[in-house]
Amino acid sequence: MKKFVIISGLILFFAGMISSCKKNDLPVDEDGLLITTRTDCYVSNFELLGSDFQTVRSKAPVIDTAAGTITQEVFYGADLKNLWPQLTLAQDCKLEPKITGKTDFSDLANPRQYTVVSGNRQVRKTYKIIITVQPK
Repeated sequence: MKKFVIISGLILFFAGMISSCKKNDLPVDEDGLLITTRTDCYVSNFELLGSDFQTVRSKAPVIDTAAGTITQEVFYGADLKNLWPQLTLAQDCKLEPKITGKTDFSDLANPRQYTVVSGNRQVRKTYKIIITVQPK
C-alpha cells in the first residue's frame, strides 16, 4: 500500500509539472517564434536557387550590412521570374515578408526588399537585393 501511495504521489506531481508548462507562458510572436533578448539584426549569407533548385549565382554575394544591400550576379539566361532566395540571418531573427516560394526578380530596376527583425523584435534592418546578370 505504501508503494501505491508513493507512485500515485509521483504521478500527480509530474502531471502537475507538465500541466503548468503551458505554451502560452513563453514569450512568442504572432508566428509562434520565441522572442529573445538578442538585438543582432543582419544577413550573413545569401543564396539564389533556380527552378531546378540549383544555384544561379555566378559568384559570391556582396552583403553590405551598413548600406542594407545584397548585390548578386546571376548566370546569363537564368529565369529571373522563378528564383528562390535563401537568406541566412543572425540568431533568433526573422524575415519580413516571409519567403514562401519562388519569387520574381525580373524587374531589375526595382530591387526586392526584405526586412530582418531581431530576436527581441525591436531592431529592424531592411535589405535591398540587387540582381545583375552576367554578361554573355
